Amino acid sequence: MPQLLDQPIATPRHDKPRAPSPPRNEYRSFGNMESRNGLQERVEIPLMLRALRLPLGGRVLEVGCGRGVALPVLSERLQPVELAAVDIDPSLIRAAEWRVGRAQTRVALHVADVRDLPFEDDSFDLVIDFGTCYHVGGGEAGQLAALREIARVLRPDGLFVHETRVAQHLAHPVRSFGRRLPWSGVANLVSERRAFLWTARRRVGRRIL
Repeated sequence: MPQLLDQPIATPRHDKPRAPSPPRNEYRSFGNMESRNGLQERVEIPLMLRALRLPLGGRVLEVGCGRGVALPVLSERLQPVELAAVDIDPSLIRAAEWRVGRAQTRVALHVADVRDLPFEDDSFDLVIDFGTCYHVGGGEAGQLAALREIARVLRPDGLFVHETRVAQHLAHPVRSFGRRLPWSGVANLVSERRAFLWTARRRVGRRIL
């Protein structure tokens, strides 16, 4: 029987409503390429996890989970005590529900905007992003909001793992052109180690309001 949870495992924030569907002029999902999905599932994600020496267990969140390709791999390789994922597109969350149900992966899925995450402060030990923060709406202000929300839900000493600009340009050369993340606005996410096309940043000190 599938292990999909009906209720979130990470404590949700009760003072915020569920994020609405994204405006059509702000959000455009990436096309579904099964060959790309298979490469990510079998090669890219295992390589990233091994290269960055990510810790096992803990509470893990994927932002911008899309169709849920990474979730069964993250569950199997990281053995989290809790696994949650968000995406702003309800249709992608439905696709992720089907995928994790088929794989019998235990995960709490949420329709939510990474710029306004529905979790309490210090909820996660590890947050993983396969490029979402580069493509949120609102330009640099939107990117900064996303990064600050990630820092907020990370516990002190928790890790944020994300793709580098090079990785984004290789995967999406047109949509990624000229995009960079405003790290100067989130000084409490400190680069700790790099491996190939990914970076792990550690949350230090107080979160920035």
